[in-house]
Amino acid sequence: MAKVVVVFHSGYGHTQRMAQSVAQGAGAELIAIDAEGNLPEGGWEALNEADAIIMGSPTYMGSVSWQFKKFADASSKPWFSQQWKDKLFAGFTNSATMNGDKHSTLHYLFTLAMQHSGLWVGTGLMPANSKAAQRNDVNYVGSFAGAMAQSPSDAGANEMLPGDLETARLFGERVAQTAQRIKG
Repeated sequence: MAKVVVVFHSGYGHTQRMAQSVAQGAGAELIAIDAEGNLPEGGWEALNEADAIIMGSPTYMGSVSWQFKKFADASSKPWFSQQWKDKLFAGFTNSATMNGDKHSTLHYLFTLAMQHSGLWVGTGLMPANSKAAQRNDVNYVGSFAGAMAQSPSDAGANEMLPGDLETARLFGERVAQTAQRIKG
């Protein structure tokens, strides 16, 4: 079985809920980047051993959080030796507005994956874009590059919509299935 790791930072709990849903779908290990931008004990080793790395960050001011950026900068050590070359990568994000420049965050995650000579996996989910679509449908936000969720700025993490969390779960499932096919 392919080993999948979800590495993420969450400022207010919304991205953590997404990470949990992604991990559930992927059967993945969760590695939380703390409030100081650091990984827990054994975090780097788990990333090095993973077949797939799914990255998550809230979208703050059109990009990843500074804590995630600190992690990304620290990943220059495995980058230098191309330790993560040919691993699968994927990404997810959440912001308070429907657009919220989430795509900029996913581009950042994609660029980081490409710098590590990785292979990117998108959602593989059709958008809910018909007149009959409801806000709680899977992939209502309509992202192909990675999973996106929208949580109102005055809503707690426990108020995230089940459709966004199901999108995250299905996305994690796809990454794990792709990793398993590649691993053989």
